[in-house]
Formats: sequence, structure tokens, C-alpha cells
Amino acid sequence: MSNICLFGASGHGKVVKDVATSTKTVVEAFIDDNPKSEFLHATPIVSSEKMANYPEHKFVISIGNNRVRKVISKKIKNEFTTLIHQSAVVSPSATIGEGTVVMNGVHINADTTIGKHTIINTAAVIEHDCIIGDYVHISPNATITGNVHIEEGSHIGAGAIIIPNINIGKWATIGAGAVIIKDVPDFAVVVGNPGKIKKYNNE
Repeated sequence: MSNICLFGASGHGKVVKDVATSTKTVVEAFIDDNPKSEFLHATPIVSSEKMANYPEHKFVISIGNNRVRKVISKKIKNEFTTLIHQSAVVSPSATIGEGTVVMNGVHINADTTIGKHTIINTAAVIEHDCIIGDYVHISPNATITGNVHIEEGSHIGAGAIIIPNINIGKWATIGAGAVIIKDVPDFAVVVGNPGKIKKYNNE
């Protein structure tokens, strides 16, 4: 893979850089308009005004916030690439969209489809025949069992479990450790075991 740039010099950016490094991909620069320093883990941080210096580089948005990631993805004209940690186990029949990052220890099983600019975080498990939308975040150690459909922008909390054949609506939030045994509507915030709707996010 050719050298790349990461958009977002944050804690999440550090982890995304580690994913790139595991595949021997060089991160030339972080792009960030509000940097806390000039370098992050020895990689220079430059403003978005200097993106023109990297016309041939592909990008990954290294920002954890799903909504911010969507906004930025619409503004960047460069091509995006996908990063998959060398320790991840991904079925040959799975499909992963551009800009998506698959972290250390992840398992993605047969005939699963993952959209664009999605985060599959450390040690998450996504079983067979799942459909994961764009701008989703599957947090560490979450377990998504077979035939689950998660729509755009939803956030699945750390250690959450979703049983088979469940649909999660767009921009929903599943709390850490929740156990989801029923479909979840758009924008719902669900917590607990079994999961119950606590409130709805604003659209």
C-alpha cells in the first residue's frame, strides 16, 4: 500500500496509525486544524490548507465521532483507503467499504458487508451475514451475531451483545454492555440487559 494521510490527530488517531503500521503502511501526516502539538507519535500534524501537498495520497478519517466523520468525508476530495490490522481475521467473502478501519483482534465472518468510514474497534466480533452501514462504530469487545443489520451512523457500545436477526436503526446508540433482543428504531438510545429504550437522540 502507498503512503497515506490521516485526518484527525487525536487519541483515536494514534490507534489508527498503529493499524496502518501493522500493515507496513506509512502515515505521512495527520491533518488537523486544531492541533495540540506539531507531531503525534513522530508524525507531523499539518492544517487542512496543506492537504494540497498530498495529492496522490489516500486518506483515512481518524476521528471517532460518527457525525463528524460523515461531514469530513463529504469535504475531502482525495481517495480513501481501508485499514485492516494484520491480526484481524476477515472472511474472504466479507466486503469492507472505503475509509473503514478494522482494529486489532477483530473477527468478521462470512458474507458480512461493512460500509464506508466505519470503525470496527478492538476485539469486536461480527458474525456471518451481517450488514453494517456507513459511519457506524462497533466498540471494543462488542459481539454482533448472525444476520444483524445496523444502519448508518449507529454506535454500538463496548461489550454490547446483539442477538441474531436484529435490526438496529440509523443513528441509534447502544450502551456499553447492553444485550439487544429486539429491533431498535432510528435515533433510539438503548441501555441495559435486556436492552430498553432510555430516550431518543435528536435527528
